Amino acid sequence: MSTEESSRYVRLRVELVLEIDDEDAVTRAALRRLDEEARDPATPESERAHAESAVTEDTAEALACLVDPFDLVGRIPGVELHQASWSCESVDHDPDSPDRYLDEDDVDEDDGAAGEDDGRGGGIG
Repeated sequence: MSTEESSRYVRLRVELVLEIDDEDAVTRAALRRLDEEARDPATPESERAHAESAVTEDTAEALACLVDPFDLVGRIPGVELHQASWSCESVDHDPDSPDRYLDEDDVDEDDGAAGEDDGRGGGIG
């Protein structure tokens, strides 16, 4: 693939850690979203029932139901979303930890230390 062809595609990685203050509100919002989607006759009832069960049992699943990558980039002129994947999971988070913004991509495999500048931009500091 030529440089011109490959430069047309950009992988945008975003990682967020959210604090859920009201799990019931998140679940209710996810159920409303599922209800709206269920109005589409192409949505099988069994799929809807499975999704409702998932968002009711797991707040992270409810949040994943509410996140739409198209909402992040849909209004940017000259950009077309070709592929998206995302997931949510419950994590332990210590906001006072000095390592709170590091993930496995930030560790230099040679010495186990965080890289100085990985070119991806900064985090919240």
